[in-house]
Amino acid sequence: MMQEAMAMDKGMSTATVAGPSMAQMPLTFMKTGETGTVVKVREKGDVLHHLENLGFVAGAEVKVVSEQAGNFIVEVKGAQVALNKQVAQRIITR
Repeated sequence: MMQEAMAMDKGMSTATVAGPSMAQMPLTFMKTGETGTVVKVREKGDVLHHLENLGFVAGAEVKVVSEQAGNFIVEVKGAQVALNKQVAQRIITR
């Protein structure tokens, strides 16, 4: 409610305010077959650069192809990429 009131004060529509359906979560919370959108990558340096080169950039659609023992195979930008749990936790989706 508070976000909606603030948005209206600023002349924004309430549709632009993130609500419960727009919850952000680490990629590790997604299940096999689910699709989400990359919001951000909480990483720095060479690892961030490498993930960006693979297609993990804000707005990119990501689909979990499979998950086993916390490790993931995901599809991003038309390519399948394997990620260990530690890296997948750093990719924030909605």
